[in-house]
Amino acid sequence: MTEDVIIRRDGAAGFLSLNRPKAIHALTLPMVHAMTEALLAWRDDPQVQTVIIDHAVDPGGDPKLSRGFCSGGDIAFLRNSALNDGGVSGRQFFHDEYQLNHLIFTYAKPIVAFMDGITMGGGVGISQPARFHVATENTRLAMPETGIGLFPDVGGGWYLSRLPGGIGQFLALTGARLDGSECFWAGLATHFLRSASLAEAKARLISGEEPGAVLAALADKTDEARLTANSGAIARHFTHDTFEEILASLAADDSEWAAKELATLRTKSPQTCKVALRQLTESLDCVDFAANMVMEYRIASRVLTLPDFAEGVRAVIVDKTGDPQWNPATPEGVTDALLDSIFAPLPDNEEWKPL
Repeated sequence: MTEDVIIRRDGAAGFLSLNRPKAIHALTLPMVHAMTEALLAWRDDPQVQTVIIDHAVDPGGDPKLSRGFCSGGDIAFLRNSALNDGGVSGRQFFHDEYQLNHLIFTYAKPIVAFMDGITMGGGVGISQPARFHVATENTRLAMPETGIGLFPDVGGGWYLSRLPGGIGQFLALTGARLDGSECFWAGLATHFLRSASLAEAKARLISGEEPGAVLAALADKTDEARLTANSGAIARHFTHDTFEEILASLAADDSEWAAKELATLRTKSPQTCKVALRQLTESLDCVDFAANMVMEYRIASRVLTLPDFAEGVRAVIVDKTGDPQWNPATPEGVTDALLDSIFAPLPDNEEWKPL
């Protein structure tokens, strides 16, 4: 058990409240294990009718310590694994985290995830598979992994590939942040509630009311989704089959928006941008979410120890110099053979399996 997740039952609701505020509730392996154990225990507990995933609020009222739902996984731990143990402990983290993602996706009881604040990477992984994933005006959702030489995992291939109009490819490649209204518009939130309504929503779930009815009753009108203004351009540029074609399409567009997005893509790892595009394509052929996670675990097992991940984390998070030296340095240098090796099956005894 860990103090970084507050696990409790209140009335008809079981709560998984992330409680690592100084790290914006980034997930550690003990947190993953604690959440998994609680969900397994509640699966056959008749007193738990609904599960709520949220984040604990700083008791002192410091807004900086309450600003996020979950900022992702424990990137420092993963980088340390890549540099010092050949990725062994990092692969264990991915394996068990993906089991939690799959457990949430297949859970028979309704799970409500309140994405109130920063929701990135691993935070997307524990909210999107919930039956209800609720955005607020505070939501800032992103899958920014290509900027650190990683890829949009934790089920990102499944969710992003199924968004219309190239939106998934746009989010996977650029790491763009969506606010709550944009999440609802794009299909990455089942409901939009104002943060002032969350306490009432939770109280009604505790009392045993049906989650869908509660959320529908408290749902509010969204603000205008800013992304709609660029949806046509996203569809035009980000539905190409290859990364090179996307870059060329943006380069041929003389608009300010295209120039900005092209400049953004130039900062990302060419390797993991190509990985992400192939991941989204292949996810559409996955028969179920478990098959998607098998694919993503194969990718994670390889990408973790390739040069771009440790280098990307160094440049963006550790040294904060913003000058990653990607290897390969260009999209053209990322060969089909390299991609094939990243996506190749693992030995039978190393493949990912659900709980």
